[in-house]
Amino acid sequence: MKTLLVTGFEPFGGRSDNPSWEAVSLLPDRTEAGSIVKLRLPVTFAGAAELALLEAERTHADAVLAVGLAAGRRAITPEAVAINLMEAAIPDNRGFMPVNIPAAPGEREAYFSTLPIRKIRDEVSAAGIPCALSYSAGTFVCNDLMYRLLRAFEGTGRAAGFIHVPDLDAVSIRDDARALLIAAEVILSSI
Repeated sequence: MKTLLVTGFEPFGGRSDNPSWEAVSLLPDRTEAGSIVKLRLPVTFAGAAELALLEAERTHADAVLAVGLAAGRRAITPEAVAINLMEAAIPDNRGFMPVNIPAAPGEREAYFSTLPIRKIRDEVSAAGIPCALSYSAGTFVCNDLMYRLLRAFEGTGRAAGFIHVPDLDAVSIRDDARALLIAAEVILSSI
């Protein structure tokens, strides 16, 4: 049976909630296509990717779908690319606020998602949930997590990628969770 690790984030930036984790926590542990392992991550440059990678190893995950909040967006947005840059407009939850620092000095400038993001977009949209591809995961912890996952999995046959969910005034938590379940089933069926 295939295993998908799905991560969401704790609250950050003074918020009391984070729709990414709220939606991830609603996912079932199994689907017809495989099993789903859920993990809540800290919003820290120094911890998120490390914890996700440790859990991926512990659970022998075949793929990782990381999920985060993009508050200004109006749709579920699978990310196409992560860049080798840490730059924050607000501090992470440990107070770190990098400016123009490479995530991995001397390494590749970018990695593209290895998840079937176009199929995810098409299936989520077909379910009546607003969904569009995004070509910028930003430069905060979300981008850093995606970059480090893709870098670690390069050449291993394991897939990784990222989806941003909007704030709850744009898409309900129920629809966020439905979209993530569709994405999980697409991923599990493709690996």
